[in-house]
Amino acid sequence: MTRTLRRCLKMAALCTLGLMLSASPALAKDLVIGITQYPSTFHPNIDSMLAKSYVHGLTRRPITVTDADWTLQCMLCTSLPSLENGGPVLEKTPDGKDGIAVTYTLHPDAVWGDGVPVSVDDVIFTWEVGKHPQSGVASAEGYRRILDIDRIDDKTFTLHVDRRTFDYNDISSLNLLPAHIERDKFKDPTTYRTQTAFDTAPTTPGLYMGPYVMTKAETGSFMVFEKNPRWWGKAPAFDKITVRVIENTATLEANLLSGSIDMIAGELGLNVDQALAFEQRHGDRFHVQFNPGLIYEHIDLMLDNPILADRRVRQALMYALDRKVISERLFGGKQPVADTGVNPLDWVYADDVPRYPRDLKKAADLLDAAGWTRRGKDVRTNAAGAPLRFTLMTTAGNRTRELVQQVLQSQWKAAGIDVRINNEPARVFFGETVTKRKFEAMAMFAWISAPESVPRTTLHSDEIPTEANNWSGQNYTGYKNPDLDKILETIELELDRSKRKEMWRALQHIYATELPALPLYFRANAFIMPPWLAGIRPTGHQYPTTLWVEDWTVKK
Repeated sequence: MTRTLRRCLKMAALCTLGLMLSASPALAKDLVIGITQYPSTFHPNIDSMLAKSYVHGLTRRPITVTDADWTLQCMLCTSLPSLENGGPVLEKTPDGKDGIAVTYTLHPDAVWGDGVPVSVDDVIFTWEVGKHPQSGVASAEGYRRILDIDRIDDKTFTLHVDRRTFDYNDISSLNLLPAHIERDKFKDPTTYRTQTAFDTAPTTPGLYMGPYVMTKAETGSFMVFEKNPRWWGKAPAFDKITVRVIENTATLEANLLSGSIDMIAGELGLNVDQALAFEQRHGDRFHVQFNPGLIYEHIDLMLDNPILADRRVRQALMYALDRKVISERLFGGKQPVADTGVNPLDWVYADDVPRYPRDLKKAADLLDAAGWTRRGKDVRTNAAGAPLRFTLMTTAGNRTRELVQQVLQSQWKAAGIDVRINNEPARVFFGETVTKRKFEAMAMFAWISAPESVPRTTLHSDEIPTEANNWSGQNYTGYKNPDLDKILETIELELDRSKRKEMWRALQHIYATELPALPLYFRANAFIMPPWLAGIRPTGHQYPTTLWVEDWTVKK
C-alpha cells in the first residue's frame, strides 16, 4: 500500500468519523434539559412555581392557553367560544347580577395516560377541589366564581360564571385533575395537599394527558419523561426527555459544555449576564437566544413586620437603591428597571407612575421621619436602640440573584440599613418559606404573567395565605388596601379597553406609591440550545415552551 493511499484511507476514516459525530444529533432519540429548580409539588393547582409549569408542559395540556403570538387559543378544547361566534350566553345570576354561561367541548380523542377518557367528570371534580376552602390550591378565586357546571355530554360542558369579565373565555388556570385517581385522595380535604397522587405516586400514567408521561423522578435531582403511548396529538420527536435539576448556575453551564445536558431551558436557566458571557466564549457551539418577557423580578415584603408596615420605610428602601446601575452593569441594559409589576411590553402599561431613582437624601429624610436615626456611618436605630435590620432571602445557587443580593446589601448599607442574606433551595423557598409566609422581611423572586393578567391573587386582601385556608392564595406580603381591592374586583368586569386602561393606570399608581413589593427589573430569558435542535419558540409570558414540545425537531 502506497503512502498516498494510506493517507487517503486515513483521511477517509477521519471524515467518516466526523460525519458520524456531526450526524449523531440528527439521529438522537433522547433529549436532556438542564433547569435550576425542582418543583415543590407536582400537583398542578397547589403552589405556584415555574419549574412545575415547565415539566407539566411535557405531560399535560390546559383547556385554553395564550400562545407565543400572545393570542388565546384552544389546546384541550375543540374551538374557542367567543361572543362573536355566539358561544357564550349572557345570563343573570340567582341574585340578579350579570353572569355568563360559556360552553366548551373537550377534544374527543383526549385520554389520560392510563387510557381513561378526559371527560366532564374531571372538569366537575377539579371545580369541587378548587372551590373547597381547605383544598390548599394556589388560586381558588377562579373556581369560586363558577356557580354551576352543566354536563351536556361526556365531553361538553357549560360553565355558569357569576360575572362577565373581559377574559370570559380564558380558563387556562382550570388545570384538570383525573377524577378517577384523585377523588379518593380528596375524601379529607384538609389532608389532600399531602395525600395527592401527584406527590405520593407522581409516575402514575393516569395523572397525565400530554405527549409524555413521567416515568422516574428523584427529588431535587432529575425527572424522566417518556412518550405517552396514548397521546392523542401530534407525535413528538424524542422518545425520552430527561430534565436535570442543577441549582448552581455555574455547574449548570459546566454540564452543558461537558455534554451531560443538551440544552439549558430559557425559563429556568442562566441569567442574562451569564448567558452574554457564555455566548462570547461558546457562541460557535451553541445557539443563544435572548427573549424579553413578562417576568417581574422583585422583592416581596412581609408587611406583618411592623417596620415594613411603615410606607416611609418601604419608600426609603427604594430611594436607597440604584437599580439603573444594576441593569446596566450586570445585564448590559437587557433587563430594564421595573416601576411596578406591569411590563412596558403589555398594552396596559402606564408610563407616568411614581419612580424611585437613587436619592440617599430622600431615603434619609424618610427614615428620620419614621424614627430611624443615624450617627455617622453606623446602622440606623430606633428610640429603643434596635437596629434597622432585615433578612433578604432568595433561591440558593442562582449566581446572578446572589450577586444582585450583594449589590443591594451594599447600597442599603450606605443608607444605614443592615441587610443579612439567608438563601434556601428553591423547593424549600417556594414550597414552604414563601407559600406559608415564613420569611421575616424580604423574599426575592419573579412573577411571570400572561398579557393583561389582573394580579388579584397576589394583591387582593382575600388572597392572603393562612393556615386557616390551608395556605391558599398568593398575596404573600399580606397587603391590604380597600381601594386596590375595589379596582381588582371591577377592572376585569370592564369590557371597554380604553376605560380598562385607565383602571390599570390607577392600579399601577397605587402599587408604585404603596410598594407592597420592591420592583427591581424585568427579566429576559436566555435560551441556550444546540445547533441541531429546532422548533423551540419562546413565548415571553407565563406559559412555557414545553407546551409545544411536539413541535420540537432535530435538524437533518
